[in-house]
Amino acid sequence: MGIVTLFVVAVGLSFDSFAVSISCGISQKEIKFFEAVKIAFLLALLQGLMPVAGWFIGSQVKTYVENVDHWIAFALLSVIGIKMVMESQKSKCDKLMNPLKFTVALTLAIATSIDAFVVGISFAFINSNIILAFLVIGPITFVISMLGMLFGKKTGEKFGPKMGILGGIILILIGSKILIEHFLQ
Repeated sequence: MGIVTLFVVAVGLSFDSFAVSISCGISQKEIKFFEAVKIAFLLALLQGLMPVAGWFIGSQVKTYVENVDHWIAFALLSVIGIKMVMESQKSKCDKLMNPLKFTVALTLAIATSIDAFVVGISFAFINSNIILAFLVIGPITFVISMLGMLFGKKTGEKFGPKMGILGGIILILIGSKILIEHFLQ
């Protein structure tokens, strides 16, 4: 997977964190910069580590599925993309929950990074450089999460669901690209 594709995957994966960050910015209008940094760091850390964990598991089963790995990568990314589109219509950060509490922030980070775990499995099937993936996904998620909290503080709930839809569509397109590239080889 090329760096541009990896960047696009990272942006697509980060839209869940972006939507959660918007909701957190809405619910905590008076959030301070370093409080936002803590939340964004936790979201980014888990979003970066989950593909690594998925990659390790995918690497273990790769030899058993080599003949259909492109189909599995396509299916996983498409299912995750469809799930993101469907879930973008739901609120991920209840206004009664305080994202400044570590347990709430950790729960949100886990919930938004499960998709990244599944994407990590597909990374193993297509021989992606997982260290590079970690170094790209984490920082992009951090920046996008920080922007989401600022955006939530400033604009409210208007665009959050649309970001989830866009992220889902991006993952579906990446899955389709993997499948098409396999057939063109």
